[in-house]
Amino acid sequence: MLAQVPPANIASRNGTVFNDGWRPILKVNPMPELSVRQIVKSYHNGDDGETKVLDGITFDVKDGEFLSVVGPSGCGKTTLLKVIAGLLEPDEGQVLIDGVPVGPGHNRVGFIFQQESLFPWRTVRENIEYGLEIIELPEEKKRTLSDEIISLVGMSGLEDSLPHEISGGQARKTEMARSLITKPDILVADEALSNLDAQTRNYLQTEFLRISEETGSTVLFVSHNVDEAVFLSDRILVMSNIPSSIIAEYEIDLAQPRNRTSPECLEYRAKILDVLRVEQEKAMSRQTRQRPPVST
Repeated sequence: MLAQVPPANIASRNGTVFNDGWRPILKVNPMPELSVRQIVKSYHNGDDGETKVLDGITFDVKDGEFLSVVGPSGCGKTTLLKVIAGLLEPDEGQVLIDGVPVGPGHNRVGFIFQQESLFPWRTVRENIEYGLEIIELPEEKKRTLSDEIISLVGMSGLEDSLPHEISGGQARKTEMARSLITKPDILVADEALSNLDAQTRNYLQTEFLRISEETGSTVLFVSHNVDEAVFLSDRILVMSNIPSSIIAEYEIDLAQPRNRTSPECLEYRAKILDVLRVEQEKAMSRQTRQRPPVST
C-alpha cells in the first residue's frame, strides 16, 4: 500500500476536515456500514459440475466511503455485487448492513446496472419515480422527492423527455437518480460509466463524486478502468482470477479533487495494473486449457 500524504490542512476523504470548500465534513461510524463475510458462490458449468467463482470474499466498507473493486474479466465482480444487493443468494457466507444480516430480496441497496436499464416508454421523471411506486408513496410526496433528485443530478428541464430523447450521459444520471431516490444505505454501481465516450465518462466521474458527496452515500463501485478507480476512490480492492478472493488493497490517500495525470495517481495506477496483469494472464491461461482440441 502506498503512503502518500495529502497537502497540509486537507485530510483524506475519510478524515474530518477539508478546507478547500470542495467536500463536506464526513462522520465515520466505528461500525462498518457494509460487512461482507466469507462469501462463496459457484455456478453449474453444464458438465454436471460446478465452477467456484467467489471463494471466501471478506471486506468492510465504512459509512460514507467510496470503495472500488477491480479485477480481471470474468472474476465474479458482478456476481459479488448481486449477492450484496440481495439479487443472488450465496452458497456460503453473510452480508451485513449496519451489523444486521441481510438476505435475498432486501431493499437497502441501490443498484446501477452495467447496461442501460431505463424503461423506454417512461419519461425521465417516471423512470426516476419507479422505486417510489413500489413503496406506494402519495403522488405529492413522490413529486417532491423526484423534483429534489432531478435538481441534484442536473436533469431539470428534461424530466418529461423519453430515454431516446436524451444523451447517454443523461441516461446514466437518470439511472443514478432512480437508485438514490429511495435513499438506500449503500449505492452499488456495476461498470456504471462504461459504454460512454472518454469525455462524457470523465465528466460523469466528477458528477458521480459530487452527487455521492451531497447525498452522503456509501458507494461500492466496480470498474475495469484502473484510472477511473484511482480518480474516484478512497480505497481499491483487487480481486484475483477465479475462484476469486481479495488479493490486494490500496488506500488512495490523496485529496480531492484529484489530477488523474499526477505522479501520485500514476504511481497507484502502475502498482494496481502490475497486480492485475498477473491475474489476467492466469485467466487467459485457464481459458486456453479449457478449449477443446482442434480436429485435423
